[in-house]
Amino acid sequence: MNASTTAPPADSNMPPVGGTYARYVLFVLVLVYMVNFIDRSILSILAEDIKRDLKLSDAEIGFLYGTAFAVFYSLFGIPLGRLADNWVRTRLLSIGLAIWSTMTALSGFSNNFVHLSAARVGVGIGEATASPSAFSMLSDWFPKERRATALAVYSSGLYIGAGVSLLIGAVVVKTWNGWYPGGGPMGLVGWQAAFLAVGFPGLLLSVWVATLKEPIRGRADGLPPPLPTPDIWKRFYHDLSSVLPPLTFFHVAQFGPRVLLTNIAIAGGFSALAAVMIAVTGDVPQWVAICLGGYAVSSWSQSLRQRDKPTFALIWGTPTFVFALVGFGLMSFVGYAAGFWAVPYAMRTFVAPMEASGLPVPFYATTGFVALALGGMGAAGGFIGVVVGGWLSDIAKRRNPGGRIIVVSLATLLPLPLFLVMFTTTSLATFLLCNIPLTILASVYPGIAAATTQDLVLPRMRGAATATYFIGTTLIGLGLGPYFAGAVSKVTGSLATGILSLLVVVPVTMVCMYFVYRRLPLAEATRVERAIAAGEPA
Repeated sequence: MNASTTAPPADSNMPPVGGTYARYVLFVLVLVYMVNFIDRSILSILAEDIKRDLKLSDAEIGFLYGTAFAVFYSLFGIPLGRLADNWVRTRLLSIGLAIWSTMTALSGFSNNFVHLSAARVGVGIGEATASPSAFSMLSDWFPKERRATALAVYSSGLYIGAGVSLLIGAVVVKTWNGWYPGGGPMGLVGWQAAFLAVGFPGLLLSVWVATLKEPIRGRADGLPPPLPTPDIWKRFYHDLSSVLPPLTFFHVAQFGPRVLLTNIAIAGGFSALAAVMIAVTGDVPQWVAICLGGYAVSSWSQSLRQRDKPTFALIWGTPTFVFALVGFGLMSFVGYAAGFWAVPYAMRTFVAPMEASGLPVPFYATTGFVALALGGMGAAGGFIGVVVGGWLSDIAKRRNPGGRIIVVSLATLLPLPLFLVMFTTTSLATFLLCNIPLTILASVYPGIAAATTQDLVLPRMRGAATATYFIGTTLIGLGLGPYFAGAVSKVTGSLATGILSLLVVVPVTMVCMYFVYRRLPLAEATRVERAIAAGEPA
């Protein structure tokens, strides 16, 4: 199959940019992102049951939620993001959705740590197709002045899905365990039934996604469609071999002995880092996975520099993009970890003591109500925050080229007092009330981050830029954040301490945002010239 048979025709029958059909596509993609985060986040409400049944530590639970998913999401996001730049994005997204939904359902048949880890890896690989395809499609369906708002609306699916996952998980577990106290058909218990319940609907949604029209690349920016890409699947294999050890060694060898030796040295460095961290923490899967991911990303950047110099120049060769990658990744380090551990924290701190007291438990302190409150607040607050954040950032950018970064910086600092109160209070009511404004403020950044990274590259590079952006939010944020809080909890015996320890990264985040703010206007204004200087056809 080649690009000429898969690229959409640039004819007058294509719906207009920013029109009714564009909004319809946005609606469907929000549903996809909701399913994405339902399947990803349902582990939060199931964590206590899984921990008990499989006899796991907090660090292992953090690994399952974060690292097992995030490393392979990041790793496969690179070749799949590049494939989104060259192939039919609607088809790629439909296939990926079917894969991750199947793997979510298979999580329901897991009965040990290894099996559940493998299923989570599969979910991560499938979900790696989602945002590169969706970001690229939406950037071609909406004009630049409305792009942050559109991407923010899409990103709202993150919070809606995460919130809904708590409700679904609590209801399914309670209902299933009520029907089958000793285990149901095939011996499945409540948390296993919950995985099955959220996995199957995604298969139906994947058929709907396949019916969407493929947008014309670059049309929303007034640019001509890029030239057809020959040998799409050969290129995909090259991208896959650039991140998948041990194929990486053979891949970089084609660029000469110097590149190969550098790659071997990088592999040695990450191997040494893994050995040190394993010796310190004892957590073998965590550091093998993280260092594997770090090595894979390094190998890909080496390959990209040799094979696509313009894309390398606008991503890894642009300090603004790298600072944004780290800064937004550290925001997700706090956000993912706090969002995941909030439910287990509430269960241990407020619900479990009341249930253990032998006294009647008030309705507001039951598992169902806490899940409903946190899930509903998370969905509503997240939707409000991400949409308003995108809207405010578009206004701010019209007045100041770096205005979006001011908005996201304020949204990083303002939640800190609420965060401290929420995870130190002894009142369940205070805990729940703090969660509302905290969720709104903490959810401002995703749409801004997406728009910022998209605006730093050319249209043909958007899938690769999205995959690179998600390296930060997943490998740094999801891969390290939940595990870090769980590991500190394991050492100190206090989940509150583990969660509060996440704030150590805030100063680094603000330094990154300062450099992005200073450099962003020039980086955006010179992207075409810098791409041409690196070899992009004029």
